[in-house]
Amino acid sequence: MRNGSIKVRGFGMMLLVVLVIGFFTIPHKANSEVTFQNDIEKKQTIHLGVLQLLSHPALDQIYQGLEDGLALEGFSEAKENIVIDVQNAQGDQSNLVTMSEKLVTDGNDLLVAITTPSALALANTTTELPIVMAGITYPVEAGLVESEELPGKNITGVSDRTPIAEQLRLMKELLPNMVSMGILYTSSEDNAVKQADEAKKLALEAGLVVKEASIFNSNDIQQVTENLVAQVDCLFIPIDNVLASSMSIVTQVTDAYGIPVFPSSDTMVKDGGVLAVGVDQYQIGLATSQMVVDILQGDEPSQMPVVLANQGVVYLNEAKAKQLGLEIPTAIKAEAITVDEMQMEKGRE
Repeated sequence: MRNGSIKVRGFGMMLLVVLVIGFFTIPHKANSEVTFQNDIEKKQTIHLGVLQLLSHPALDQIYQGLEDGLALEGFSEAKENIVIDVQNAQGDQSNLVTMSEKLVTDGNDLLVAITTPSALALANTTTELPIVMAGITYPVEAGLVESEELPGKNITGVSDRTPIAEQLRLMKELLPNMVSMGILYTSSEDNAVKQADEAKKLALEAGLVVKEASIFNSNDIQQVTENLVAQVDCLFIPIDNVLASSMSIVTQVTDAYGIPVFPSSDTMVKDGGVLAVGVDQYQIGLATSQMVVDILQGDEPSQMPVVLANQGVVYLNEAKAKQLGLEIPTAIKAEAITVDEMQMEKGRE
């Protein structure tokens, strides 16, 4: 009996040792989340890295909304409780790679990616640091998240996807005799390509003749636009960073042909488009700031659903419609937010 008792005790001690070793050696995801939160709570100053594809009013508004939203939550550089490192690639893919590596290695606690190319660059650089996407149209198709409901990785954020079917309905109300529609987009922007495909499908189903044209960079815009608008009654532009930053080139051509442009964001309407059922870029920034704060307070990106920022807001440029001789239906006027190009220009000075 004594020998048996010793064997049992010896086995029990060995089992206890194995369990203790296992507890400390097996990775625990929950523990890593707690560690991240503890590290954040101990810090007097949060370091936030922001990667922006390029400068133009739409993306600049996203950043402004992010900065203002953080300030409303008590985080500002003036209070010295946050340092924001903004890296702007100015449209250069090689810059995105270099800058994403810098943001990851410079000791930032959390990262924000403005546009899909920025998000992809950061995602390819780190699978550990939390990343919040700002203005990503198709995050699942881009491979950034497993699903919008349950991202499953270190990434979540705000989508700027727009309701193209609703936009087409309003375009037909504004242009009752419309027979053909041109679609202009940048071939190197995956989001723009996907939206262009969706717009083409819906337009064909609506019985319209569709003409497509793509550019590779801003140097192509004038010639490609001239060739396209000569064949159509109007022009649709999806969420597209290159074209958004060069709307003045597009509208210079379309105005000469008397062709209305229907883009996909408020800033593109302000820059000469007629109407968009689009996104408020500033609101995207505000929504992004809230997700940043939620993560700082302990939420896990993999469990945070992607937010759809767009509420189907209609933006209308009455001055441009009048210039082109378009009669605006009362119903559209009633639901639209009217933009003013002169106010926009004053805001940039």
